Amino acid sequence: MPDSTPRVSESVLAKLRAVYSQLSSKEQQVARYILEHASDIVHLSITELSELCECADATVFRLCRRLGFRGFQAFKIALASEVTNPKQVIYQEINLDDEDVLSIAGNIFAANMETLRDTLHILNRDVLSTIIDWLAGAKRIEFYGSGGSAAIAQDAYHKFMRTGIPCIHHSDAHYQVMSASLLREGDVAVGISHSGSNKDILKALHVAKDAGAKTIGITSYGKSPLVKLADCCLYTTSRETLFRTEALSARLAQLFLIDLLYVAVSLRREAQTIENIQHIREAISLKRL
Repeated sequence: MPDSTPRVSESVLAKLRAVYSQLSSKEQQVARYILEHASDIVHLSITELSELCECADATVFRLCRRLGFRGFQAFKIALASEVTNPKQVIYQEINLDDEDVLSIAGNIFAANMETLRDTLHILNRDVLSTIIDWLAGAKRIEFYGSGGSAAIAQDAYHKFMRTGIPCIHHSDAHYQVMSASLLREGDVAVGISHSGSNKDILKALHVAKDAGAKTIGITSYGKSPLVKLADCCLYTTSRETLFRTEALSARLAQLFLIDLLYVAVSLRREAQTIENIQHIREAISLKRL
């Protein structure tokens, strides 16, 4: 039985954005209205909301259940606590007429904070624990990313080399499938794709999976091909602004997830990681004046 009053810190709106792509068309209609009129929802009955969204009461009820609430009333209580929280960081669109660079900086900072907060709120403890177990015990780890995600894959390699686990990153599609074909049971392949629909990443993970490796996806879309293919997935959530696409905003959340996985794995391999970090520092010191 779902909890009737999930913790406010779990962020109702963040959860709603996270599951949006998995909803039916009618449920998405209700979700869009809630996201656009969050402050007004707390004053509506389930019938009034369903009429505004041109759907049945049952659709609203199903959406509330999907979010972990017993019904619409429990959903409203949690939402009211969230939208009336004076400490909540309010997301702001960048104003074309705003010439104050510090105001622009503040808006971007608020948007980034919201992206990180929302991504944290949708983490699944069991899935995260499984992924950390796989990475900590891996014989080899490979990170795949292309386009904007290539930099994230490279950052993952830059961090994970410190753990002592043999690892590499590939952004070239041919190298990805070539390397993936050489993986074996006990190895792990991590595919990073905001859309979850990048053909090159999907092909590389498919080859890695056929070779016997565990596969992990990092994406923002719950119904994407990547989610269907990967053994486990972690999700990011973000919003678009006028000059920053959703994919660009998601990069910060992707980096957060990579940092989380690296630190968790390092704690499992503490002695070796600390020793490796010391070796790396000594080597890097030779490059400095």
